[in-house]
Amino acid sequence: MNHGERSDRQPADHGERVVRELVSAYGRTYAEEAGIRLKNTPQPLYRLLVLSLLLSARIRASVAVAAARALHEDRLDTPRRMAGADWQRRVDALGRGGYRRYDERTATQLGDGAELLLDRWRGDLRRLHEEAGGDTGELGRLLQEEPGVGPAGAGIFLREAQRVWPDVAPYIDGKALSGARRLGLPQDADELVSLAGGTQPAVLAAALVRAALDRRVAEDCLRRAA
Repeated sequence: MNHGERSDRQPADHGERVVRELVSAYGRTYAEEAGIRLKNTPQPLYRLLVLSLLLSARIRASVAVAAARALHEDRLDTPRRMAGADWQRRVDALGRGGYRRYDERTATQLGDGAELLLDRWRGDLRRLHEEAGGDTGELGRLLQEEPGVGPAGAGIFLREAQRVWPDVAPYIDGKALSGARRLGLPQDADELVSLAGGTQPAVLAAALVRAALDRRVAEDCLRRAA
C-alpha cells in the first residue's frame, strides 16, 4: 500500500470515528427528549409539529422541550384539544414549561395553527404529507402555512419526521450541515449518512444540530475521536 492510498483513507476513517463518537454521546432526537414516541400517527406527529414551533424561537432548546412536555401534561396534545382550549390555558401551560418570553404570541399561534390543521387536513399531518406528493420542498412549504412555523421550524420537523417518513430521508439541512462543518465532516447528506453506517438519519441530524448549537459538543467529539 503506497502513501497516497493510506492518506486517502485516513480522513474517512477519522470522519467515521468522529461520527461514531458524536452519535454515541449526543444521538438523541429532540422528540425523544420531549417524551414523544414518534410514530406515523396523528397525535405524535402533531406533538412534533408543536415542538418544532417551540424550538424555532430564539430560546434555549431545553426550555422549548420543557414547554412541549407541559402542553402534553395539560392534554394539549391534539389539534382538537389545542383549538378547544382557551388562550389563557395555553399561556399558562407554556409558562409552566418556562416558555415565558414568547408565551402570549405562541399561545395564539398554537390555537390558530390547530384550527388550520383541522380545517385543511382534518387534524392529520399525514394528509399534509400526502398532499406534498413526495416533494420535500413542497412538504416544507406546506408546513410553513402553519402560523409560527417558518423555515427553521419546518426544518426541525423534517429532520425528526424522516424517522417515520422515509421518503424524506436523508434530510440533513443547513443547521445540521453547520454542525458537520464544525466537526470537519463532509457537507453532503449522502456522505454523512455513509460515514454514520447504520445510524438512523434523524438521529444523525439531531446529533449534528447539537454540535452546531454548542461548540463544546464538537470539541468533545473531536477530542475523543483523535
